[in-house]
Amino acid sequence: MKTLQGRTAVITGAASGFGLETSRLAAQAGMNVAMADVQAEALERAAEEIRGLGAQVLPFRLDVSKAAEVEALGAAVQQRFGAPHLVFNNAGVGSGGLIWEHSAEDWEWVLGVNLMGVVHGVRVFTPMMLAAARADAGYEGHIVNTASMAGLVNMPNMGVYNVSKHAVVSLSETLHQDLSLVTDQIGASVLCPFFVPTGIHDSARNRPADLADDTAPTASQALSRAMMSKAVGSGKVTAAHIAQKVLDAVRERRFYIYSHPHALKTVQQRMDDLLQQRNPGDPFADRPAIGAELRDALRRG
Repeated sequence: MKTLQGRTAVITGAASGFGLETSRLAAQAGMNVAMADVQAEALERAAEEIRGLGAQVLPFRLDVSKAAEVEALGAAVQQRFGAPHLVFNNAGVGSGGLIWEHSAEDWEWVLGVNLMGVVHGVRVFTPMMLAAARADAGYEGHIVNTASMAGLVNMPNMGVYNVSKHAVVSLSETLHQDLSLVTDQIGASVLCPFFVPTGIHDSARNRPADLADDTAPTASQALSRAMMSKAVGSGKVTAAHIAQKVLDAVRERRFYIYSHPHALKTVQQRMDDLLQQRNPGDPFADRPAIGAELRDALRRG
């Protein structure tokens, strides 16, 4: 997408992290911004900031896991701005622990936000964008879906999160291929960040009451939270840096977006295991102390 000025971006998870930083950059580039988030108060504060940058803003409180709410967002965007040009399906939550210890509510919550939130965004906005492309040969559009490096590798003690993010990578690659069958005017990308300070380690604060899990966390879940909090909090790459990478990829029609290219070494190991029909290798081969700490803690527990 060569031009951003005067065009419209739809961003979920827009009240914090990658979503807020991308909203800032989109506004500075002269875009209208539809900002969606589950956090009503944080969303209003963020929307006021983005208005202060000179952008036309449509704040929209929603839970992306709910089909009807994303459909309502689509209708509101269409009425206010017309078909969007950039859709950033970015809202996400984190959860960890041994895979058999996740409750049914854990699975419903994480897959609902991380996977179905992207599904609904693609389902609602892609037809709007395709219609705009058919009506205007000059229309350009792009869809970016937030996955994770956890969508390319399978680190232990992160089961439900891994599953959700692998599905987003698969969805996004298929979207790229399907769009190429029907149009040259709309592109797609998948964002696969590693540990970046965004607050995702504290996403349980937004967990809906009907999916609450009132049982005490297991040892593996408590350990996962502590390790994720430490890793995310100590990340050196900022959310603002990732937002710039997102817009650069949109301009360049580049599909894969990475925050930490050096982390691809683990992806390469997984690909080699697949191609050589080997059992999955040690994911901590280059960080043995972390693997030893995790194993020792869980076996003691």
